[in-house]
Amino acid sequence: MKTLGMLGITGRRVRNALLAAAQGLLLSLLSVGISLLLFVLFVVSLSLTLIGLGLFTTPPVVDAIRVHANQRRAFARQWCGLAIPASYRPMPSLPAPGIAGQAARCLHQLQDVATWRDVGWLFCDAVAGFTIAILPTGLIAQFLFGLVLVAGVWQPIVEADGAFWYLFVPVDSWPTAVLAAVLGCGLGLLTLYVNPFLIRGHFLMAGHLMGFSEKQQLAQRVERLTETRHDAVDNSAAELRRIERDLHDGAQARLVAMGMSLGTIEALIEKDPAQAKRLIAQARQNSAEALTELRDLVRGIHPPVLAERGLGDAARALALRMQLPVEVDAELPGRLEEPVESAAYFAISEVLTNAAKHSGADRAWLDIYYSHKDGTLRIAVTDNGRGGASLDGGTGLRGIERRLGPFDGVMAVSSPEGGPTLVTIEIPCDIAQG
Repeated sequence: MKTLGMLGITGRRVRNALLAAAQGLLLSLLSVGISLLLFVLFVVSLSLTLIGLGLFTTPPVVDAIRVHANQRRAFARQWCGLAIPASYRPMPSLPAPGIAGQAARCLHQLQDVATWRDVGWLFCDAVAGFTIAILPTGLIAQFLFGLVLVAGVWQPIVEADGAFWYLFVPVDSWPTAVLAAVLGCGLGLLTLYVNPFLIRGHFLMAGHLMGFSEKQQLAQRVERLTETRHDAVDNSAAELRRIERDLHDGAQARLVAMGMSLGTIEALIEKDPAQAKRLIAQARQNSAEALTELRDLVRGIHPPVLAERGLGDAARALALRMQLPVEVDAELPGRLEEPVESAAYFAISEVLTNAAKHSGADRAWLDIYYSHKDGTLRIAVTDNGRGGASLDGGTGLRGIERRLGPFDGVMAVSSPEGGPTLVTIEIPCDIAQG
């Protein structure tokens, strides 16, 4: 049993060493290929900002750098269980497309500390990162080459070029070839123990260069909370102005008109009963319309179905009122906190309204589910419209981002020309078990 256990441990170590070698080979190709290329492109693009051309080339280069860096973060999490925080500053609302918008976007990215950390990592990754990543593959290659030499391959090599060095061993005879094979076996044995740690070391170096210290993360968190607090205050003020405007222009005006009609009715009820009856009917109609407008206003503040049945049923009721067919799939094991439900509901409403008005779609799909693994509410809205939507295209989607900000919610839009459009929303939150 003990022997079988040792064989199992050895087999597992061999698998891990070979897996680390394959991972290292991929990382080395990414380091010397993509990282070096992106670093050169960034330096060239940055120099072109002096003549204005860099305002248009730098943002896409920075976007490509972030995609590359996020891929390395994903590898670190999947292969070694290491979390490397990104902590990019959220993009603010920018001016209309054009030179002003490009300049604002470029300036925002260059002012982000995370951008420069990524650029510094690119250079180190192309040198030190490549060296660390290629070592697991190189050690196994040296082990195999040592076995090849002792099989007799050393003879034609020595006959062609004279003495051949295998690491620090000059191979020119059978004894030295055997010594090279022994050294290669030692390297092969070493790979069983060091290969996984070399890959981990590669990601630890990347995390040190790209990640943020706890103090820096706290400072960024404070900055983010300050921004979202201002957004929340602005949204509350805008909502209050909307309610006041709707009351003034709708229900209040109808109630005033109804009061005037009642005064007229009081004066006419004995002199002209027929006219008084007509005014009573008109007043009754005004009261019904005022009541409807008040109900719509209350529903706009917090829909009753949302308070009574929760986000899933509220989303289904909302879908029934949309101008285009919406297929809803909601899987929520319990009730969310009221502020989160409200923010999610109105975000869904805004996205579906945009799809109905601007996308040209004839069908949409709404998926709502909660992940207990990371405590996140996830919402996906897909339509089969013409595409072309973006966060820079208008105030609607930006308004959703501001509404989600106080909850640390994020939104992403994928909308290629020709469609389809996919809007995803993630909100960290707790949920009560149903």
